Amino acid sequence: MAIGSPFKADILKGKVALITGGGSGIGLEISTQFGKHGAAVAIMGRRRQVLDAAVAALRQEGIRAIGLEGDVRKREDAARVLEATIKHFGRLDILVNGAAGNFLASPEDLSPNGFRTVIDIDSVGTYTMCYEALKYLKKGEPGKGPSTGGLILNISATLHYTAAWYQIHVSAAKAAVDSITRSLALEWGTDYDIRVNGIAPGPIEGTPGMRKLAPEEMKSAHYDRPLYRFGEKWDIAMAALYLASDAGKYVNGTTMVVDGGLWLSHPRHISKEEVKELSRQVEKKSRTSDVHQPSSKL
Repeated sequence: MAIGSPFKADILKGKVALITGGGSGIGLEISTQFGKHGAAVAIMGRRRQVLDAAVAALRQEGIRAIGLEGDVRKREDAARVLEATIKHFGRLDILVNGAAGNFLASPEDLSPNGFRTVIDIDSVGTYTMCYEALKYLKKGEPGKGPSTGGLILNISATLHYTAAWYQIHVSAAKAAVDSITRSLALEWGTDYDIRVNGIAPGPIEGTPGMRKLAPEEMKSAHYDRPLYRFGEKWDIAMAALYLASDAGKYVNGTTMVVDGGLWLSHPRHISKEEVKELSRQVEKKSRTSDVHQPSSKL
């Protein structure tokens, strides 16, 4: 069970955030925590029923929230949703690109159209939203706009750091997202005072993504290892809060990995006891070899 927030309740007071994919899973938790910490939130998604339910839940928490239907793959939708956010709340301070597509597929069974669909949602969609949001997020001229630029958070993954089975499409898409994050941080950070960062979640329980990637029907010893523990949506939302608050004001161009160190792990082929015994044998053999080694003559 998630613990209480370590952040002050007003750290995002007066801020306005737009979260794509904000109607469910990690996106909804980010929307909820941003709202609980003072921000007004607009959530963007393709399913009106999901948006309406999410907005109702947010408003029950006392959060100022609206739901805006749109597809991040369509530039006209991106522009319309951003304009509606500005019209309703009067400003935009934070853009969270959380919309994503995923499914399990081996490369030989994944058509180019299937590959392209994920690229279009995750990579092209992220860039499209950033592109259309620029004029609202960039630092204004003295007296004509915000004194500092806004923030962009791109939700990524760790799959492409090495390689992942049946995830060639998402690995490629998220590698592109990480590159977009770094490039925009460099250029828009310099020119417009906009910070651009990413968050790479590990396996997070209770999300649509995990229901697709680790369904109940797919039982494997891999998921039973102690190291392979699920994170909580709250963990990702807290990372987003840190990056969105003044605590993260000097962080730009980085993708924060929030996975408990999972991506660093590898299967343990031998036990600790076996390692100790093998080490002793190797050291003993090495010392014996050194004793019998003939000395060299200069």
